[in-house]
Amino acid sequence: MTQTEPTTDWWIFTGTGEPHDRIDDLPAPPPWRVFRGEPALPSPPPSTAHADVVRAVTYRPDRRTVQQVNAALYLRRPLLVTGPPGTGKTSLAYAVAHELSLGPVLRWSISSQVTLRDGLYQYDPLGRLQDANRRADAAEDIGDYLRLGPLGTAMLPYPRPRVLLIDEIDKSDLDLPNDLLTIFEDGSYEIPELVRASAPTADVLDAGGTERVTITGGRVTCRAFPLVVMTSNGEREFPPAFLRRCITVAIPQPTGAELNRIIAAHLPGMVEHSAEVIEQFLVRRSAGELATDQLLNAIYLTQVTGATDERALAADLMPYLSTPLPDADAG
Repeated sequence: MTQTEPTTDWWIFTGTGEPHDRIDDLPAPPPWRVFRGEPALPSPPPSTAHADVVRAVTYRPDRRTVQQVNAALYLRRPLLVTGPPGTGKTSLAYAVAHELSLGPVLRWSISSQVTLRDGLYQYDPLGRLQDANRRADAAEDIGDYLRLGPLGTAMLPYPRPRVLLIDEIDKSDLDLPNDLLTIFEDGSYEIPELVRASAPTADVLDAGGTERVTITGGRVTCRAFPLVVMTSNGEREFPPAFLRRCITVAIPQPTGAELNRIIAAHLPGMVEHSAEVIEQFLVRRSAGELATDQLLNAIYLTQVTGATDERALAADLMPYLSTPLPDADAG
């Protein structure tokens, strides 16, 4: 009995790197994931930054990753992406934003000191106080002292979802995942400084610092739930309540055939001359942790320099990531 190939007709994101407008074909969300933020803001144009485009078009996701991205789009749920370093977890966000023309990626890098408010907005009370002392007779605009963060911008009422990259969420403090749950479930957040302000509306800067958006009553509600890509290196466990509200995908290390496709995308014309370095990489990877970008560095350098000691040079460019750096004074 032959096994039927799973259909991909329902995929909006295909992972090909070719931009299209099929995001508008996305069906209505489940009833429990409908948000009605107003007024609708104009969707931003796609990013033209060279680094963003290169990262997007050279990324090659596997079939399961593409499927889970589409599941997150359909269900309006955040995507938790795990995997070893160098497997493309971060690049996935740029690939989706580029292919679906969803504007520049809103990136929020996480550390142990980051709080939920850092992602939502920044407020400058000191600047406001100093200006008030200088302009005692002038009406203030509190919007001049507020700027939305990546998460706060992603939750604005855009008709198309924005792509929000929450990078290395496993580095956050214990409270952040649970704090994010409320935002993700409600699709909205409040800015207390605006709620308490005498003026009912304020124009505040978005995360890019180039556009001002009007916020009424101190509350922001999304219209199209953003595609939230949260990356994790697997350094911690997350609460069950957090995990059950996420679409999860684990990106594996690429196989030999997948490495060939990755090299062809990043270094056209070099893959056919890279068999020995690729084999060397695979052998070394079986004994310790390596990242694909180390292989790309090794292939590029050995080929453009024509180095005769190719294997030794490649080995120096592919140290194990879990091994301490060599002591310069040793030996």
